Amino acid sequence: MKMIKAIVRPDAADSVADGLAEMGFFSMTKLSAFGRGKQKGITVGTIHYDELPKVMLLMVVEDKHVEEVIKLIKYKAYTGNFGDGKIFVTPVDQVFTVRTGETGL
Repeated sequence: MKMIKAIVRPDAADSVADGLAEMGFFSMTKLSAFGRGKQKGITVGTIHYDELPKVMLLMVVEDKHVEEVIKLIKYKAYTGNFGDGKIFVTPVDQVFTVRTGETGL
């Protein structure tokens, strides 16, 4: 299993979430966040915004679904401009359901 963390623009988050649900991936966590990337913020007129609003989507998927989930996120979050986001993929060794004590997805 892998954990996919996708940091995307707020206006793309619902499109990504809806696309994942259409594919059958209903379990995910959505967090509001602020951050900056290589562009180091944005300047509008004389005002510099150091950190910009983002949304972090977290989901755990089986290894066989990782590529299709990444492909969908990249497609739905793409604008071609700085700040479209990042996707991180990390291994998940164990999963426990708190209420039942069951392991696995």
